[in-house]
Amino acid sequence: MSEEKVEKIVTKNNVNKTDGKNSRSNNLSEKQPHRKNVNHPKYYISRETGLIDFQRRVLAEAQSEKYKILERVKFLAYVYHNMDEFFMVRVGGLHMQNAAGVAELSLDGKTAAEQLAEIRKTSEYLLEDALHCWHDQLVPKLEDSGISVLDYDELTDKQKNSIDDYYQETIFPTLTPLAFDPGHPFPHISNLSLNLAVILEDIDGKQHFARVKVPASLPRLIPIKRSSGSVRKDGTVPYNHYFVWIEQVIANNLQDLFPGMKILGAHPFRIIRNNDMIIQEIEAGDLLETMEESVRKRRFGVVVHLAVNKNISNEALNVLTSNLEVDKNDVYKYDGPLGLSNLMELSKINRYDLKGKQFTPYTAPKLRFEDPTQNEDIFSLIREEEILLHHPYDSFDPVINFIQTAAKDPRVITIKQTLYRTGLKSPVVPALLKARREYNKQVAVLVELKARFDEESNITWAKRLEEEGVHVTYGLLGLKTHSKIALVIRQDEDDVIRRYIHLGTGNYNHITAHSYEDFGFFTCDPDIGADATDLFNYLTGYSAISSFRKLLVAPITLREHFASLIENEIDLQNQGKQGHMIMKMNALVDKKMIKLLYKASQAGVKVDLIVRGINSLKPGIEGLSENIRVVSVLGRFLEHSRVYYFANDGEPTVLMGSADLMPRNLNNRVEVLFPIENKSLIKHIKENVLDIYLQDNVRAWAAQPDGCFEWISETPETAFDVQEWFMEQADKSKKSR
Repeated sequence: MSEEKVEKIVTKNNVNKTDGKNSRSNNLSEKQPHRKNVNHPKYYISRETGLIDFQRRVLAEAQSEKYKILERVKFLAYVYHNMDEFFMVRVGGLHMQNAAGVAELSLDGKTAAEQLAEIRKTSEYLLEDALHCWHDQLVPKLEDSGISVLDYDELTDKQKNSIDDYYQETIFPTLTPLAFDPGHPFPHISNLSLNLAVILEDIDGKQHFARVKVPASLPRLIPIKRSSGSVRKDGTVPYNHYFVWIEQVIANNLQDLFPGMKILGAHPFRIIRNNDMIIQEIEAGDLLETMEESVRKRRFGVVVHLAVNKNISNEALNVLTSNLEVDKNDVYKYDGPLGLSNLMELSKINRYDLKGKQFTPYTAPKLRFEDPTQNEDIFSLIREEEILLHHPYDSFDPVINFIQTAAKDPRVITIKQTLYRTGLKSPVVPALLKARREYNKQVAVLVELKARFDEESNITWAKRLEEEGVHVTYGLLGLKTHSKIALVIRQDEDDVIRRYIHLGTGNYNHITAHSYEDFGFFTCDPDIGADATDLFNYLTGYSAISSFRKLLVAPITLREHFASLIENEIDLQNQGKQGHMIMKMNALVDKKMIKLLYKASQAGVKVDLIVRGINSLKPGIEGLSENIRVVSVLGRFLEHSRVYYFANDGEPTVLMGSADLMPRNLNNRVEVLFPIENKSLIKHIKENVLDIYLQDNVRAWAAQPDGCFEWISETPETAFDVQEWFMEQADKSKKSR
């Protein structure tokens, strides 16, 4: 997209924001409408409702023709993956609240039982729509593109022979049929497992029940030998890809598992168990051992979702519901394959013409160290100027290089780092191990064992680090450490001890850095360095610290200081100045913060919110939120960064970091927001990041006064895709180097 077109769009949208019926007034002389009661539950959206609404937006991406077909399939897989987590955590937690008689109400004033009833209805509709998307939209489109996902009955005789051979050689040896009768107790059904409930009849006409688990170690979609198509105009020969569902292959070969028995039916089923773990940390003698035991116990959580096919027999369903102790309201019947998160397997097909364009992140020349002996230049660069990276458009390599260089640099004395989600193949942890083992540096690492669904990976790394003599801690009792910070203490060439800090909005995970949008910041600011030292002492030792110099740290100072920044914009507006806030985050749920934003709107402050996921605020309500706009930007990259801008009467305050505006982030986690004080960086963030996000009318959704989101309309002349724009800017930088 040309710069002229971008300028035209920006100008047009800025005019639209200040003129016409949708304008947001900042004129105090205008008559103020009657103010609404900010405490009324009807002005809030529950976290669960907001999360399901977010999944509807993700599903709409799968339904959209704006993406190539394999990108659409990935979005559909995300819907199923996200809904699995939703049932495991949010629905599981509500079940626990309901069973315990907890009287706490949701933001919109509902009990746990009322929320569960609503969730059952809305989630069923969502998952039915997702299945229709697969059958009616994506399957035909895949067929047109030479990719066929077939039912077993659709296979040709030749294909059946091929796939049956695969069954005998590969699948059959992995299967273990488990009977259920007086001599065999009902088998344990593991969380998220796909199974077959098999009804059999023996030679005496007596019926039996058996369970066969579909092996998760094998592909859900079994590839069948490809066939070549007709010759293209360019002379190449395309290949057609064929797949069949593994559970159908097993179901059609069950006679080999049960010789001499008559197969009356084989019914796929899948369960989701409650995984909302509650760790009694105060009673734990060793948190590492406690977490290992808690991960093991996850397999035995209460079943909160039983998915079956609509044609399941009454006999099979009764056996499942009675033995799994499933409430009938938690049984979901579908007309098609279950648990389609495995559709992500199709993204491995080597068909780049069916995927989004290939993109390589940009690395600025000053951060590109072809000669490993020159890596120490990273420290002199940070001394010269603070460095801001915008991932994935800017490469994550400089962050990895920063840690790896610090590990071997003889002038580096100490490295301290927080690790939340690093992944099993992280290059960061080996660098820290090398720093301790080979270079005898002092290394202290806080490994957050309670990072949900990454517990096992983090337990593994914690043990490895401890074995090498690294100082490993697991955080504070009752709090998750979610902050992203690395501190390097170095005796520089001038013999001055300096602290070099990397702060981020995302995790130290080199894999997700290619698909998550985040910011990273390098600085050696003495005050931030001193704050980083105080923070690590707070995390690893005993500290009653109550203030920091520049960092905002939850749960100590963040909520209070953040609220004061909102109040400042309100005060400025009341003085006749123009208050303005722009906030980009993953989720907005905290009621106290929402009330402050409502208060700001009532005072006339202009509030722009870019909320990717859960949003509990209702914008555009006269007398309450008419000066608030909420947009949600989706796309091929997960919008993960948290950026907060306060106009402050021409002297803007910009904060970045790990914290969303949610009670858990502000009250129950160790979070860090860090200031950007360099005026050129502030200008860049405002004009070349936040303002650009607010122009998107391709991937963006706008929240309506009822809380529902609608796609922002576009025309070919004004279409503006913010992620595409950032990629184009990165490509331009590559060409100009």
